[in-house]
Amino acid sequence: MSTKQAPPRVVAENRKARHDYDIEETYEAGIVLTGSEIKSVRAGRVNLRGSYAKVHNDEVFLYDAHISPYEQSGKYFNHDPLRPRKLLLHRREISRLDGLVRQKGLTLVPLKIYFKGRRAKVELGVARGKKVHDRREDIARREAQRDIERAMKSRGRSEL
Repeated sequence: MSTKQAPPRVVAENRKARHDYDIEETYEAGIVLTGSEIKSVRAGRVNLRGSYAKVHNDEVFLYDAHISPYEQSGKYFNHDPLRPRKLLLHRREISRLDGLVRQKGLTLVPLKIYFKGRRAKVELGVARGKKVHDRREDIARREAQRDIERAMKSRGRSEL
C-alpha cells in the first residue's frame, strides 16, 4: 500500500513580501490554530499582507496575520482575527532564526499558508528589506527579460 501525499494546497500567499524583501532562506513551520480558525483557513479566508514573525522566549509567533472569523461559529466560540499565533519549529531552527534576526536588517516574513496533508503550514522567509532603487532594478530587469523573450518568439515565427 503506497501512501502518496497530495501536493500542498496553497491557501494564502504574501506576494507583496517578495516585492518588498530579498528572501535569503525559507523555513516550513506548523501553526497552532483553534477550531474556528482552521475552518476559516480551509475556506481560504486568510490575509498575510503586513504580517511578520518574531522570536520570543525561544518560541516563534506570527503577528498581524488576519484570519477572518468563521461565520457558522457562535459569537462566543469565535476567535480574534489578529491574535498572535504560535509557530512550531525545531529548537535548532528557532535558535538559528533568532541569531539571524538579531543581525541588522533581517526579519521573518510569512510567505504563504498551505496545507500539507491535513496540517496547516506556514512558509517563513528570512528577509532583508529592499531599498527603492533595488525594486526599480528588479522591475527593469524583468522588463528587459520580457523584451528578450518577445524578440526570440517573434524571430522564431519569421523563420517558419
